[in-house]
Amino acid sequence: MQKTAGIHHITAFVNDAQRTTDFYTGVLGLRLVKKTINFDRPEVYHLYFGNESGEPGTVITFFPWEKQLKGRIGTGQVGVTSYMIPIGAMDFWKNRLETFGVKFSLSERFGENYLQFQDPDGLELELVERNHGSINCWSVNGIQPEIAVKGFGGATLISAKPNKTAEVLEHVLGLRFLGQENGFLRFQSEGQFGNIIDIKLTPSVRGLMGAGTVHHIAWRAKDEVDHQRWRALLQKEGFYPTEILDRNYFKAIYFHEEGGILFEIATDPPGFTVDEPLHELGHKLMLPSWFESKREELEALASS
Repeated sequence: MQKTAGIHHITAFVNDAQRTTDFYTGVLGLRLVKKTINFDRPEVYHLYFGNESGEPGTVITFFPWEKQLKGRIGTGQVGVTSYMIPIGAMDFWKNRLETFGVKFSLSERFGENYLQFQDPDGLELELVERNHGSINCWSVNGIQPEIAVKGFGGATLISAKPNKTAEVLEHVLGLRFLGQENGFLRFQSEGQFGNIIDIKLTPSVRGLMGAGTVHHIAWRAKDEVDHQRWRALLQKEGFYPTEILDRNYFKAIYFHEEGGILFEIATDPPGFTVDEPLHELGHKLMLPSWFESKREELEALASS
């Protein structure tokens, strides 16, 4: 059976590029691993934040556009994005959020404690202590590797048809069902990052795309051969995946599951060092070869 290792990346809408960069690098201590453009709307930046190398399962990406309206988190979306921190790091993060004036709350789910808060655009985030997943060696702004955000812990999905979404996770993507508790279903993949997925069962309002909401969640494919197998499987299962699209740092296919959530399957390779060395990641605007001739125009548009 085909099995994804877990989340590859999560992509969301925000209003302000600099405010988003300040929060994810300055508060959460992630690395800006790539500054590029939205290949489908090249006048808009596409920012990627992750661990030191932008490893699959650690990267959240954003389309910042000041003119977009505020969104509404609800059905057909990722409701909450979870990040893993090392065991014993929770008190540090409570203090850090307080220092930066970020309001938070505490909750428990499936025997784990969560520190929940929002980013400046209202995107729902949470931190959870877990042993697995390698340490993030990116040290910045008083955050040392032993307490740094490691990568995704997982995500909570808000589906219009929770049981249909559950079927996709278990019987198409190959995640293992762990149980049900207090209005949530829980599934687990085999990867070290982004491997715990919860589905909310209680009713929710219909989601509206806009600033502060997730556009899509991407799942991992090992390589291009595996990626082609995923596309064939989706077609066999009655879904309508897109053609394979070249996103420069990975190949991508997209499809909607019956609960209304946009899923992507993305290849692990080639990764973010395909066009700039590891030590220079995120320093300048990177363009795919087919847009390079329009660099001057795109730099002016993206910065305006």
